[in-house]
Amino acid sequence: MAATMKDLARETGLGLATLSKYFNGGTVRDKNRLLIEAAVKKLHYVPNEVARSLKTQQSRVIGVIIPELSNAFITSIISSMEDILRRHDYAVIVCDCRSDPKREKEAVEFLMHRRVDGLINMATDATGDHLKAALEANIPILLVDRLINSLRSRVSAVIIDNVYASGQAVHKLLDLGHRKIGLVLGSQHLYTTDARLTGYLSALRDAGITPDDRYIRYGDYTMDGGYQAVQELVKLDDPPTALFITNFEMTLGGMLALQQNGIEVPKDLSVIGFDKLELFGGIFPDLTLIRQPQLGIGRECANLMLDMLSNRESYSPRIVTLTTELTEGSSVRPLNP
Repeated sequence: MAATMKDLARETGLGLATLSKYFNGGTVRDKNRLLIEAAVKKLHYVPNEVARSLKTQQSRVIGVIIPELSNAFITSIISSMEDILRRHDYAVIVCDCRSDPKREKEAVEFLMHRRVDGLINMATDATGDHLKAALEANIPILLVDRLINSLRSRVSAVIIDNVYASGQAVHKLLDLGHRKIGLVLGSQHLYTTDARLTGYLSALRDAGITPDDRYIRYGDYTMDGGYQAVQELVKLDDPPTALFITNFEMTLGGMLALQQNGIEVPKDLSVIGFDKLELFGGIFPDLTLIRQPQLGIGRECANLMLDMLSNRESYSPRIVTLTTELTEGSSVRPLNP
């Protein structure tokens, strides 16, 4: 039979009020803390988290809703985020909505029923409708990677400067003499997709180049999508001399498409990819890449959520914007005159 608080009281000689204070995060005398910890270990006591959450109105659980658990960029953020939250005694429930707005809304409802203390969301539904119930319930909400314009004044967010990131890559290719630059974007109408397209278009116009829609493709942020997009670009009558592929999975798919078409990088085509992850090193070493601070994004998300939970009454939503880095590799070269 599981040990109870009364068993702990008998073992330690302490009152239930002192034990309750300890388990609810209050400060107790060091000698009492040591007695409690020794008794917990001896009796294998496990706190009743359900009862405690009903009393304190805190579940010590954060809900995380993501579009694809198979996405390496997303999982690296979750790992970094979870490490910090766990150190502050918060557990994490991750829901994969498979980039489906209906599933995403259901995930919000599921997590609300589990009485989560906060929600972290890499949103699929760009309207923000799926978060209305959570907002009405005053649950702290943090967006990661993707802003929702209609909720800018109501929720916090951690993002990168996507316009700058895209501009970094395109300016690099322009400096090497490329003028026909192909772009592989993610899902249409998402914040990150629109911002990266803006950076691409701005860089071309700054160079006096009229953008050509034929060189823009959408790959849905998947490996298959990147593969198909690059297949279409290299088969154009007047194909691009360089490519910028705007996420990790699409970069993998795009590089496989180039291999299958016998196109050598950078001899036949220059390529800039996105995100530095371990898998690249084993398959396509030394790519020129735009690197996002995945671990930094995770840390900022965790710390911002902890701040929101600690200052519920006085907290004002804010947006944290991180920068990217262009990592030089051997996948680009100057265009022959």
